[in-house]
Amino acid sequence: MNIQNAQKIVDDWINEHGVRYFNELTNMAQLTEEVGEVARIIARRYGEQSEKESDKDKDLGEELADVLFVILCLANQTGVDLQKAFDKRMEKKAKRDHDRHHNNQKLK
Repeated sequence: MNIQNAQKIVDDWINEHGVRYFNELTNMAQLTEEVGEVARIIARRYGEQSEKESDKDKDLGEELADVLFVILCLANQTGVDLQKAFDKRMEKKAKRDHDRHHNNQKLK
């Protein structure tokens, strides 16, 4: 599935199961909340904090998917073609960062 398809799937889901998109500010708040849930899992599972028993059944993939869902909602409601934007960004990063990362002594 490409990003355009994912945007369509989310839009179809909103139209079938939701009443409408939440407004952009509400979705931004939701995105922040979902990113916080991902951060909590990463910090406790892969970082130095101990993982609470209540967090051990949390699925990182599902939480990342929640983040993606809200990002796709925001792209849809603001008219962003996320596939086009992503492709453009990856091209720019490839040109800008190829030598930079290969020459970074901290990464060797």
